[in-house]
Amino acid sequence: MRELVVLVTLACFATAQHQTLIDYLERRLLAIEDRISLWHEQTARYASELRELKQQMLSQLENLDKEKETLRMNLDGVGTRVDRVERELDYLETQNGAQPCVDVDDKLIEQQVTLVKEKQKAKYSKLSDCSDMISTIKAMKILKRVGGPKGMWTKDTSSGSGKVYIFNGTDEDTIHEFASVQDFSRSLGMSLSKNLKLPSAWKGTGHVVLNNHAYYINQADEIMVVKYDMNNSSVTDSAVFPVQDHVPPYGLTPETVMDLAVDEEGLWVIYASRQNERYISLAKMDANSLDNEQMWDTNCPRENAEGAFVICGTLYVVYNTKQPGRSRVQCVFDVNDMVTNEEAPLVYFPKRYGTHSSLKYNPQEQLLYAWDDGYQILYKLIMKKKLEI
Repeated sequence: MRELVVLVTLACFATAQHQTLIDYLERRLLAIEDRISLWHEQTARYASELRELKQQMLSQLENLDKEKETLRMNLDGVGTRVDRVERELDYLETQNGAQPCVDVDDKLIEQQVTLVKEKQKAKYSKLSDCSDMISTIKAMKILKRVGGPKGMWTKDTSSGSGKVYIFNGTDEDTIHEFASVQDFSRSLGMSLSKNLKLPSAWKGTGHVVLNNHAYYINQADEIMVVKYDMNNSSVTDSAVFPVQDHVPPYGLTPETVMDLAVDEEGLWVIYASRQNERYISLAKMDANSLDNEQMWDTNCPRENAEGAFVICGTLYVVYNTKQPGRSRVQCVFDVNDMVTNEEAPLVYFPKRYGTHSSLKYNPQEQLLYAWDDGYQILYKLIMKKKLEI
């Protein structure tokens, strides 16, 4: 009987312990569930805060982009104002300093005027009614960069032609022809061009293209103007330029031994000789026969000149200023005496990379095709009538 009581007692004790363990486990499970619920709440709150932070960051990035664009526009405006101030300073230098074209005494000027009058006894007969002159440069467009630092590019200056021609270098014999400016712009290097091999190498950068003919300078024993038919791949004509003891017309581009130009009047030659070594000379050439029709000595110095071009019978000589990459038309010569240096407006070129190695005027478009340290540049010109001065 005593053993039975012991067993019952033990069974009751075990049951009590088991119930205690179950109660403990239930309490632990409830605590774990509470913690899991708390974790869910915290995770949801953190996710919400992260989403809000993301929205704030996106908003701040948008504001930064707007501020960046505003800052860029402000910097562009500052650059424009700086360029304007530089142009005004250049203008003040020309007004307060010496005369822009010549720095010689009155006696020498009189001698030069007398010499010019003696050599130009006959009045130049205009071939057109063109009376335009440059008022200012409206815009500059850098088309691309291809080739070496020295070269020349141009369109065929005859009406209706859209072809573009690249004379890369100063002593080569292969012209690169593009069907249009657009083809030239999108071409990878010279890949879209047609190669035209000349029978002899050109010298310098003073070449032009007119009526499907390339007029280029060749120098062997003498300086020659060669007329090359690009349709028939043959030399149509050539002529020795009738001046002895040539010197380069531009002090800053000595590789250009002579420079050809085309305007509304036709073909011109810009040159210099030891007989009048300090100054640039001008000649009118018949584009068909290559005969020289008339010649002039100008009062435009060679020193510090980087190039020149002709518009409506007026020679514009471009000089490099003291500031790198800045140039201006500083001397003009009109074959009809309609424009003088005192009357001509000051024409400034926008700031660039270096020195022009060539400047070619297209009378059909009133554009200047320029080569500057391997960059091909277009200048849009604004014109005015010579009689409006």
